[in-house]
Amino acid sequence: MSHFSTIKTQLKEAKPLITALNELGYIINHDEKFVKGFRGKSTAVDISMNLPNDTKVGFKWDNNSNTYELVTDLDLWKFEIPVERFINKVTQMYAYQTIISKTKEDGYQILEQKNK
Repeated sequence: MSHFSTIKTQLKEAKPLITALNELGYIINHDEKFVKGFRGKSTAVDISMNLPNDTKVGFKWDNNSNTYELVTDLDLWKFEIPVERFINKVTQMYAYQTIISKTKEDGYQILEQKNK
């Protein structure tokens, strides 16, 4: 039997999270604030999106940890990369977006970026 799983993250701000997801090519469902699972059951989330292969995921704010948690039905995870790798990619891009945002807020300009 399938059920929703929540996975802790260190993601604390919505704006860099949404920017990171967009930069990675994921499309946010701005009109949907839920994730569907097995037999059409759904659970509320703050940020919802569909991954390829009909994989539904979302991020929900956790007041206890003051972070976003990933919410998905792991039994229905059909995305080409494992959930742990997905979280790592999102976390890495989130960190990058946070650094870029804070740098600009502090009045610095980015003159050159190199990917290695």
